[in-house]
Amino acid sequence: MIKVKHPEASCNQTQQATLAQLPESQQRFQALFYSYANAVYRYHQAAQEHQPTHQDYEEWLEGLPEAIRKGMAAKGFEQCRTILSFTRYVNEKHDVGMEAYVCRLMGKQEYQEFKTLLS
Repeated sequence: MIKVKHPEASCNQTQQATLAQLPESQQRFQALFYSYANAVYRYHQAAQEHQPTHQDYEEWLEGLPEAIRKGMAAKGFEQCRTILSFTRYVNEKHDVGMEAYVCRLMGKQEYQEFKTLLS
């Protein structure tokens, strides 16, 4: 069972259908993987709740390596609002860490189970 659902119903349907077609021996890992991926997706989407500002964007740019900074500056604030490193910066700036967020959505037991299966 996929504990953390994707916010888009069509993605949930695809994930469930894929899971059902897997051998039983692979279903638990895949369910945990989907829960983790969906939680990470939700984490990045949640950055918009903080209403990122142009100042956030400028601060984020300062922390990037020069070549990447130039490319992101050329794209501009509006195009960078969904760049994963920017959304993570915004969340972290508001004391929302990705690992804690994902663990909270998945639950400690499932989060630890997933991490253990990865190692």
